[in-house]
Amino acid sequence: MAVTREPIDDFRIRQLRARDMLRGDLEEGELEKHVEERIITTTLDRAVSWARGNSIFPMTFGLACCGIEMMGIVGARMDIARFGFEALRATPRQADLIILSGRVSIKMAPIIRRLYDQMLEPKWSIAMGACSSSMGVFNNYAIVPADKFMPVDVHVPGCPPRPEALMHGIIRLRAQVLGEPEQGWRDRYRARGTEEVVDAPLPGETGADAVNVFAPGDTAGA
Repeated sequence: MAVTREPIDDFRIRQLRARDMLRGDLEEGELEKHVEERIITTTLDRAVSWARGNSIFPMTFGLACCGIEMMGIVGARMDIARFGFEALRATPRQADLIILSGRVSIKMAPIIRRLYDQMLEPKWSIAMGACSSSMGVFNNYAIVPADKFMPVDVHVPGCPPRPEALMHGIIRLRAQVLGEPEQGWRDRYRARGTEEVVDAPLPGETGADAVNVFAPGDTAGA
């Protein structure tokens, strides 16, 4: 939303025109122009998406140290109520957003999946922190990333991420719900065509000169 400053005279003219419209004093041409300037048309899908994007109910579900940072978004500093996310629910039956704030163990994954399945439709999820996104420093057999057992819409990096980072992730999720996803960094900075591509090794070559670079078309490590 853009905020523009207009001269006081123009604002006063619009007030007088609105008064004349209520009185029925506007002529046909002026009335048609006045209506065209003040009516916004949209589709039902966009209106429903606007309502959903401004009234998401997160579920109170903290797993580890990231849960303390998640609590900070409801305070006066972050004030998540500005975006309509302040109604945190303690039950999946009344929530449509789950924030996995912390590490997820293999024993805990089936429980989280059950809670996710019990949430309202449409529903979304945020993996907060390095542990729930990529196991973080606990890279062992007992920890599992969130996107291995449930769909994740937004990943918030950090160990632990600050409340500002979680707010940024929530705003990105809100943009997805509204149907207006933000552009990636290559589109924002016009970096298309700057990718470094390494030629594939010829038949019989091992490609030892590029140990840390995958050949085009190789999805290893992705």
